[in-house]
This record gives sequence, C-alpha cells and structure tokens, in this order.
Amino acid sequence: MGGDAGATVTLPACHTFLQQHPQARLLLVAPPHVAAAQGPLAQHPRVQWVAATEVVAMDDPIEVALRRKKDSTMRVAVAQVQQGAAQVAVSAGNTGALMAISRYLLKTLPGIDRPAIATQMPNVKGGATTVLDLGANVDCEPAHLLQFALLGSALVQASTGEAQPSVGLLNIGEELIKGGEVIKQASVLLRDAAQHNDLNFVGNVEGNDIFKGSVDIVVCDGFVGNVALKASEGLAAMVSAMIRQEFARTWLTKLAALVAMPVLSRFKARVDHRRYNGAALLGLRGLVFKSHGSADAAAFAYALARAHDAVQHNLLNGVQQRLTHAAGVLQAAAQPLDAAA
Repeated sequence: MGGDAGATVTLPACHTFLQQHPQARLLLVAPPHVAAAQGPLAQHPRVQWVAATEVVAMDDPIEVALRRKKDSTMRVAVAQVQQGAAQVAVSAGNTGALMAISRYLLKTLPGIDRPAIATQMPNVKGGATTVLDLGANVDCEPAHLLQFALLGSALVQASTGEAQPSVGLLNIGEELIKGGEVIKQASVLLRDAAQHNDLNFVGNVEGNDIFKGSVDIVVCDGFVGNVALKASEGLAAMVSAMIRQEFARTWLTKLAALVAMPVLSRFKARVDHRRYNGAALLGLRGLVFKSHGSADAAAFAYALARAHDAVQHNLLNGVQQRLTHAAGVLQAAAQPLDAAA
C-alpha cells in the first residue's frame, strides 16, 4: 500500500515479478477489501494475502507509524520477517517509518549502531557503484562510516562474489589532509580495518568517482549520499529530455535520431534509474528493501527482484560473517579515537 500510487503500482509489479521468478512466493500485506478486488492475484498459487487494517501515509510522522498504527501494512510486512514467515520485506512507503519500524522489530546486528541504506548507481564501466548511506543517517560519527563500509562490502560480496570489493571514502579531494574532522578520523579507522584484512580500503574518492567506477563501494553520510542519489536521477532525466528535444527539432535531426536509435536505446537503459530501484536497509537482523515512493510498476518489480537476489545470495549471512571477522576493529572504533589508537 506504500508509495505515491499504492496498490495500482505495486500489484502489477508483483504480477510481473511472479512471472519472472517461478520459484518465488509473495506475501502481500493489504486491507481485506484490496485483496478481494485483485482478480488473478487474489487466487494465485504462489501468493498469500496477509490482512492489515491500517496504512502508513507518506507524510506520517515516525511516532505515528511506530506507536499508533500498530496494525499498519508496513509493520505487519516487517513482522513477517521477524516471525520467519518471510525472508525479506519490500516497501515503497515512508522511508523514515520503514527504518524505524524495521529497527524496532528486527533490531540491529552486533557491532552496528545505525542501519544504513545502500543502493547502486550506474557507472561508465557498464556496472554499478554501491553507495551508502543514502539518507538514514544525516549526522555520522567516524565509527558509523566504518560500519557502513563493512556493510557495503558484505552487500557487494554477496551480489558479485568479489571477496574484497574496493571501498572509497567520499571526500572533497583524494588527499589525506582534506575534509572535515569526521572524515579524517573515519579514514584512520578504515585504514586500520584494511590492515586487519577486514576491508579493501583504497582511500578518499570524489563525487565523480561514483560514476567513473573507480571503486566498488563509496561510503558517505546520509545527507551527502541522498543528495548524490537525487542529483544522479535528475541528471539522467535531464539528459533523456535533452535528447528527445534535440531530435525533435527538424526533419534532419529526426532522421539522425532514427539512425542513432539503437545506441540511444542502450544509453537510456543504462541510465534508467528504475533499473537500480531497491535499496537495502543494512545492519538489521533481517532483510528489508526500500523502493522509491515514486516508482512505477517496472521500477517496483526491479526492487522485488533485487530483494529476491539478496535472499538467493544469502546476504544476511554474509553481513554477519563480515561483522564477526571485523569485531575487533568495530570494538576499537566504538571507543574515543585517541583511546583506540
């Protein structure tokens, strides 16, 4: 029921997902009247409907979602993971509410203070760069950035099989002397983790490295990460619009557009942010994925597929193993930096 359009987007996406993943099952959480009106999905053999009487609105304060709407579709969905009925929860609803509910019901893993939101952004190498945090944590301490690096490494390892994916710390320059005090201290913690073989930390990176594919993972606080995400989506939309406008000018440009259409189509697919929809809430004792609230049916289907892949690649176990391996550096980072040194 979440997102800007609710069931009119999520349910067609579920139908597409089921067609593309013949072994998957879906638990669809909705008010009873919604389930009764869904035609083919209402009786689908791999669909189970779970009733909930309330819905978290996109503008509901976190307190309302967490404490007052205890039978919301969002809370009941996350509870399916808590109770073991589902392996992963996916929502397009209110991000703050989803994070609060997930953290309350599932709790964080040992060594993790704050869950982080991680997703992929396309790069020029034809792959994608994983970036976190994307908005869950605006004010971060150095230890939090270390935790994000470990969580991101586990995510990339699970999805690609790369044992030690490369990690960069987002900064205003590559030099060690640049950046604020939090970034400088985080760099010390990340280098220490690299020395203990807990991370493949390559140093500071700049914003353009996200799209150059210089590293597999870029770590930043939630304020910077959210700005980078929204800017990349806006840039992709602007480029697509400019191409359409330019090729609509004259008969000559229309002819050029026809000739260039295969290239343009591949480019459009590469930068289409819908393909990268589905951000993982990492650091919890269960798997939760967040879709854009503005996602259409195609984008939400990608979010479902990304969540399904995380289960197939045993992401949660990978996160737990990496955190266990890094327990020493996590414990040291939790102390004041001078004492840790």
